[in-house]
Amino acid sequence: MEQRHLGRTGLRVSRIGLGTLTWGRDVGEQDAADLLKAFWEAGGTLIDTADVYGGGDAEYLLGQLMERLVPRRDLVIATKAGSVPDPDRRFDGSRGHLLSALDASLQRLGTDHVDLWQVHAFDCGTPLEETLQALDLAVSSGRARYAGISNFSGWQLAKAATWQLAAPGVRTRLASTQMEYSLLQRGVEREVLPAALDLGVGLLPSSPLGRGVLTGKYRHGTPADSRGASEGLSAFVAPYLDDAASRIVDAVSIAADGLATTPLQVALAWVRDRPGVVAPIVGARNAHQLAAALSVEALSLPDEICQALDDVSAPVHRYPDQDWSTL
Repeated sequence: MEQRHLGRTGLRVSRIGLGTLTWGRDVGEQDAADLLKAFWEAGGTLIDTADVYGGGDAEYLLGQLMERLVPRRDLVIATKAGSVPDPDRRFDGSRGHLLSALDASLQRLGTDHVDLWQVHAFDCGTPLEETLQALDLAVSSGRARYAGISNFSGWQLAKAATWQLAAPGVRTRLASTQMEYSLLQRGVEREVLPAALDLGVGLLPSSPLGRGVLTGKYRHGTPADSRGASEGLSAFVAPYLDDAASRIVDAVSIAADGLATTPLQVALAWVRDRPGVVAPIVGARNAHQLAAALSVEALSLPDEICQALDDVSAPVHRYPDQDWSTL
């Protein structure tokens, strides 16, 4: 699998990442083992997890599998901290919480460092400089090799990166930002992506298949074994089942038919090759689903297909992002 640099760093990662959101919850040990081995054998390196995935079970399971299946040195382990597991979905970006969470992650993963440590979300109750100081401490202590953020808006990303450049004695720079990005969710193109491109921060798209909707599986109803039918994830899928999304899914399916490929491959290739994107993070429940995603490695979309998909999925950007000079 092709490798790409993560932002303006020397760290190289596979251009498709493997997500572990459902490990320890919907994905058991055997399926997780099959996924990790298949991903590694295909040349994949980037594994994305978080301290709250599966209540910590995702990290623990990954650590157990690394010990016996895949050499630690062959993987780029990315995890997150900052989410607080409670019904209100709070975030805690304090130095104390973040560094304690990192130590707990390392213990579950069975390693002395992670390759990429990400703040899971912006915490408006903690001074941003305190959060960023925690990243610097993690990197300077060797517990993390690189630092990133997740779910930060454009101004939050720009403020964080600017503070790192200006603060005396701070050497850590943001390597990446992880955000939802797909043909069904192009909101990052308004401010986040332009800021990331300008600052040299690599984009790691989550949910690159529109929470599964872009595969076309929901075109004629909700499959019983899908996320959309599950009690825990149906609300996660529902926003992408409206008429506007259906038109985009239809266009992806038409493109796939014309290219003799699948909607999954078309949707994933589109986001993988967008400017600023380093590696979409794909989730899979089993090795068969993962193989379908990894088969995109050989696909490059023709320019006319990319343009057609751009047009049908184009978000509405008005003042001050576009056409301000004519107002």
